[in-house]
Amino acid sequence: MLDILVVGGVGVDTIVRVPEIAIGEGDSLGVEPIRDYVAHTGNGVALGCLHLGMATRFIDFIGDDEQGALILRHYERHGLDFRHLVSPSGTPRSVNLVDAEGRRYSFYDGRHPAELRLPEGFSAPHLAEAKHVHVSITNVNRNVLEAVPEGVTVSTDLHAWDGEAEHHKEYALRADLVTLSAARLDDPEKTMRWILDNGRASVVVATDGERGGHLIERGGDLVRYAQVEPAAELASLPEWASWAPVDSNGAGDAFVSGFLWARAKGEDVATAVDAGRVSGAYACGEQGTSTALISEALLVKSLAALK
Repeated sequence: MLDILVVGGVGVDTIVRVPEIAIGEGDSLGVEPIRDYVAHTGNGVALGCLHLGMATRFIDFIGDDEQGALILRHYERHGLDFRHLVSPSGTPRSVNLVDAEGRRYSFYDGRHPAELRLPEGFSAPHLAEAKHVHVSITNVNRNVLEAVPEGVTVSTDLHAWDGEAEHHKEYALRADLVTLSAARLDDPEKTMRWILDNGRASVVVATDGERGGHLIERGGDLVRYAQVEPAAELASLPEWASWAPVDSNGAGDAFVSGFLWARAKGEDVATAVDAGRVSGAYACGEQGTSTALISEALLVKSLAALK
């Protein structure tokens, strides 16, 4: 059995490091070298779980193009079990501006046609092998939400949902674990309660960058948590000695990976949040998208150091 099947969400990021996320005067600006990375949300969760020792498979569309070839080479190097179909529209791409503090702003091309879906005949055999399914909000997998076998848990990440956009609601209501960013929420608790009241989630987490985040378990109160401060909380570990935040691309996906790893181990929600916090912080320590992937051994040591 697979520990986790990740459905949808791979593409290529072109990352441009800029002094600040703003357009100045004139028509050009000299920047650091511009690089391409295999990226997007499903990619981050799949690679994060794989490097935490989970039996992981990833399924999605990619294009028969240079970006698709880059993805296949990348996954071969990592040893990720990736099964794909070819999209006539090509491989999704985004351009991400990253400022001096590591904050990012993304321009995502969303090139897949609105009606494109992973065929049932393709996805069903993979679903049948999974203990847990993580469904990215990429639309090509919307039909998979109804096809997950009984008893198999589901997670999703709504990213910077505003609490209103219809695209996200079906994902929000059909997942047992829902994560999202608080970036566009004036009242995170209101949106989190709506998910719990109308869907099947037992846990909802709203991450909030350097401010930490918010957690609600079904039937419980809102709990605030702080971000991990490696220089203070993990200073005893040499692996964290030179850590500094340089790029937040992939941090949310790393949080999800750490959380899912802990839950698969039977840990409580508080420990799962800690695993997510540590994994997310680690992801910010290198330039690029999902380039810093914490190992299971280091995560275990880091969780012990937090106590």
